[in-house]
Amino acid sequence: MMKLKVTQIRSEIGGKQNQRATLRGLGLKRIGDTVVKEDRPEIRGMIRTVTHLVTVEEVD
Repeated sequence: MMKLKVTQIRSEIGGKQNQRATLRGLGLKRIGDTVVKEDRPEIRGMIRTVTHLVTVEEVD
């Protein structure tokens, strides 16, 4: 199954509460943090919520 590498590139400060909670749900705590998640619809939806705060790469 395809995996997604998600990296936080911008701060959550000043963001909405649901965006901060989404970053925490993804496992991102600070700028530069990277997590690898399975490519599932739930994860894609979370990424869509914070698309302006993260970068996403597909990984095999």
